[in-house]
Amino acid sequence: MNTVKKLIVLMGLLSVLYAIPAMAQITTRVTFDAPSAFYAGNAKMPAGSYSVTQPNDDENLLLIEDASGSHSAFIEYVVTSSETPHTQSDVTFNKYGKTEFLSLIWVEGNDSGMQVIPTKAEQSAAKAAAAEKHSLSAKNLSAKNTGGAK
Repeated sequence: MNTVKKLIVLMGLLSVLYAIPAMAQITTRVTFDAPSAFYAGNAKMPAGSYSVTQPNDDENLLLIEDASGSHSAFIEYVVTSSETPHTQSDVTFNKYGKTEFLSLIWVEGNDSGMQVIPTKAEQSAAKAAAAEKHSLSAKNLSAKNTGGAK
């Protein structure tokens, strides 16, 4: 009987761990305006208007692209959480000297966010200086407002 109880507990833990990535998902599209150039993963993005979508709900991968579609990148993330749901959508950047890196995306109403996995370049910059964090307001657009998700 102890083996059955252990198996039930193990299955319960595995189901919780499996559900964690589903907590932080962009089911629509998040848009923001970047006033200066920044890195999204290894891609340098110029200042401008951007949208963030999650092309595949089963992967911790985001697509960020500018309004014209001329600059885009896939970035990996891990789920992060807060004690309370966020009152607005926003994106956070880490700034080292004059270089900015996309760091975190929160979607309004969610208590989990998407922490961008730091690249080697950001890790090197973090060793040389402390990050100055700053956030920009973002908009969470529903699929009906954007013509459907990509």
